[in-house]
Amino acid sequence: MKQLIPELINELENLPVVQVLGKLSSLFPGKVVFSTSLGWEDQVITHHIAENKLPIRIFTLDTGRLFPQTYTVLSSTLQRYKTRIEVFFPEFNAVEKMMNEKGPMSFYESVENRKECCGIRKVEPLKRAIAGSSVWITGLRSEQSDNRKDLAIAEWDEVNAIIKVHPLLHWSLDDVKNEIRKYLIPYNPLHDKGFVSIGCAPCTRAIKDGEDFRAGRWWWENKNEKECGLHTGNH
Repeated sequence: MKQLIPELINELENLPVVQVLGKLSSLFPGKVVFSTSLGWEDQVITHHIAENKLPIRIFTLDTGRLFPQTYTVLSSTLQRYKTRIEVFFPEFNAVEKMMNEKGPMSFYESVENRKECCGIRKVEPLKRAIAGSSVWITGLRSEQSDNRKDLAIAEWDEVNAIIKVHPLLHWSLDDVKNEIRKYLIPYNPLHDKGFVSIGCAPCTRAIKDGEDFRAGRWWWENKNEKECGLHTGNH
């Protein structure tokens, strides 16, 4: 699978998002999965999958600590598109153990504790969600952070042994917003309040003018540590 990356980059680069999704679903029938956090970018991809009835599995991770508005947009998305979005939860035994041993806010105490929480609530469920798939579609964009600016549209995820594809890689945030408006796509109202990247409620805040896109995630940590482990490696 890894050897297919150069060819995929050549085939997918500069294609419209619908053509990227369609080509992947034909090249890897029944083996393409899309992870949505229900943010702006992911809602655009969900829209194009659902509207074109593409055979791509859609799933989301419910960490147990999401904003109420995130559940609202999940509900409105299901109603609008009449499609299935699988929900994966963390293993309850691991959550219980962490909460009982370290309390409900241990992630504020150290980077190690925060990564433990992300590992339990996000990384482990992700591995179950993508198991058996060949291609994992994401909503990553190159302008979201310095660590993502050099990404290719297709890459090999060594940790999960899967091809990752980023159909919106070269889109700007304005491109995403315009697509939302054009198709009246449901989106999280927190975006209108300065929340550009929305994760768990205790770990997300709105960003201020001039702040980095990722500044609202784990704002108490060093900038270079701001990843949860879903996109392991250089981004």
